[in-house]
Amino acid sequence: MIEILQDFCLTRAPSGYEREMAYKLKQYLEPFCDKTSIDEMGNCVGFIQGKTRRKTIMVFAHMDQLGFIVRRVEPDGYLQVDRLGGVPEKVLPGLKVSVRNESGEWFPGVIGVKSHHAEAAEDKYIVAPVTSLLLDMGATCMKKIHNLGIYTGCPAVYEPSFTELRENRVAGTSVDNRGGCAVLVKLAEFLNDNRPESDIHVVGTVWEEFNLQGAALASRNIKPDAAISLDVTLSGDTRDLSGRYDTALGKGACVQLYSFHGRGTLNGTLPNGPLFELVRNTADALGLPLQRFASIGMLTDAAYMQLEGRGTACLEMGFPARYTHSPVEVCDIGDLNALATLCGESVLRIGDDFDFSRY
Repeated sequence: MIEILQDFCLTRAPSGYEREMAYKLKQYLEPFCDKTSIDEMGNCVGFIQGKTRRKTIMVFAHMDQLGFIVRRVEPDGYLQVDRLGGVPEKVLPGLKVSVRNESGEWFPGVIGVKSHHAEAAEDKYIVAPVTSLLLDMGATCMKKIHNLGIYTGCPAVYEPSFTELRENRVAGTSVDNRGGCAVLVKLAEFLNDNRPESDIHVVGTVWEEFNLQGAALASRNIKPDAAISLDVTLSGDTRDLSGRYDTALGKGACVQLYSFHGRGTLNGTLPNGPLFELVRNTADALGLPLQRFASIGMLTDAAYMQLEGRGTACLEMGFPARYTHSPVEVCDIGDLNALATLCGESVLRIGDDFDFSRY
């Protein structure tokens, strides 16, 4: 698991530019799937044929990461950028970044910060908006930036990093949601060895950090009876979130029982009851831990996925992560393995007579 996660976290793939990650995930899935493909939108789809094929299940995790878009190249070679996804502005000054040119090559840069020695005391505690910051690639003029193939509209991301910490924890630039993608690989491996009754589609989706549309578009081709989203939940074991959430690193897989954005996007997900009962009962039967999570302020692809077709039965599962949307997201490798096991064992229990209807 850790080797897969590291490979994924070091792969640059902002929303709209997931090609490298999509083909890398496809390569990992190919040994365990009966068929793999990249659909028209760029979603990576692995298919595992069930024994009876009377139901279709989609398990998905988004491949993209948040980042930036170049808004303007300045005459003196600096870049103005805007956020691509929910980038926390307070972590940006002094940050290493990678900028992609129009041909797909990546180049290093940094986000400038006012020199400490010259900063007024009253400015030291102010969070500067991203539109006031400048990205420095070391170039001395606009022409030299253009010579690299970098123009308005090119994307940028946090410079990829992956660090092994103590006690089976790791820190990475895009644990959200390369952790979910790594779980997809282990899930496919498990289901290849333990054939389910239902057809299973494991899908790496695009555009989650941009507008949460990749999974919905994938489902229009797959037409699943039910879908399970794999994504991060917030870990409540840091000083700022202690007492707010029960979740913690190292305590196993999570199930999200309420998600609601509450800021601009009035959408969210309430779990499909039969799917939640399935996962809860599977965890109890196998003695696996199951963390419960509920929160305002975040969404997954499931929020729009559930509105496809006649209404797709959806459940959000995941793993806890610290410092979400920062360059140093932290998770526990054991939680990823636990998520892969619980999701796989639950899917095996979806037989021909399983009823997803809410009542």
